Amino acid sequence: MTALAAIATPAVLVDRVKLAANIRDMQAVCDQHGVELRPHIKTHKMVAVARQQLAAGARGLTCAKLGEAEAMLPSGVRNLFVAHSLVDPGQAPRIAALADQLDDFRVAVTSEAHAEALISLAAHIGRKLGVMIAVDSGLGREGARDMSAASGIATLLARCSHLELRGFYTHEGHFYGVSRKQLPSRAAELVDRLCALRDAIDPALAVWPGCSVSARMIASAGRVQAVRPGAYVFGDLSLTRAAGVITAEAVALHVLATVVDKPEPGLALIDAGSKVFSSDRTPDGLSALAADGRDIAVARVNEEHGYLRGSAVDALRIGERIVFTPAHVCTVVNLTDTVIVIESGQPVDTWRVEARGRTQ
Repeated sequence: MTALAAIATPAVLVDRVKLAANIRDMQAVCDQHGVELRPHIKTHKMVAVARQQLAAGARGLTCAKLGEAEAMLPSGVRNLFVAHSLVDPGQAPRIAALADQLDDFRVAVTSEAHAEALISLAAHIGRKLGVMIAVDSGLGREGARDMSAASGIATLLARCSHLELRGFYTHEGHFYGVSRKQLPSRAAELVDRLCALRDAIDPALAVWPGCSVSARMIASAGRVQAVRPGAYVFGDLSLTRAAGVITAEAVALHVLATVVDKPEPGLALIDAGSKVFSSDRTPDGLSALAADGRDIAVARVNEEHGYLRGSAVDALRIGERIVFTPAHVCTVVNLTDTVIVIESGQPVDTWRVEARGRTQ
């Protein structure tokens, strides 16, 4: 902690060695089974991390919004997929500009109603775009709910000369709530369903599931063409405690905070609240846990304060620095302008979060 004492808090720390290992390990699983890795950048939002993913062998990147895609261009990426429902004709010039700078630029279609809107948008773009159909795999968000809906979307797309159906994608966010024992069978069932749907429409089309909880399992089956995990690069409590697919030792991103008050026994306050951890919590209601294993939890947050509870809280000193593992890493990154890169406990670099706040 001596080397971290000079860092102003709250701060987001990224361990360079652990990050590289997480990138390398996921890429190795995909390479071993002949599956492309097209990671979602919504987790890290940084050109520096995207460059490492591409250098390790990632085939392309996935983004949530056009602004994220634009922010990732300096990484040298040549293949991008925007996995969101684009409908605004005013976005046409930006979409065309992205298509002109990439070898392969794909957009999403999420329902028959959205297909109609996308066809209208395509008329303003003046470029032929690849399209991935979203399939609802159980999250209950966007995507075709059944074979009939997927077929209807494919029929609509076939009528538009500016859009070319290239495959199907999903997001298994609900897998975070699946027990560790059930996860392998649920992942296998998902692949069976997706491949059956694809084969009924066109066996030549690609299938691209996307979730860090199931990515290794699905890639290991070798039946899909790509996986699109995001949070695997850093890890968090959702992937360690809840899903159990990443060890606590492999977590590469933490929050450094300072104890600023001890107003009563059993309670301490830190200088990191919801503007650092966000409002996301674990199923048992925690925003973060002390990374060193002490019984110290961020049990509640206001905007500027975190409320610490646990058996080790009374031993804390005002001014003490604590490293925390957050409940959900994606929102933590999106709340900071920069991260401090550390190696062997020493600060070695600072990276900008170029796609921070790119919600449009």
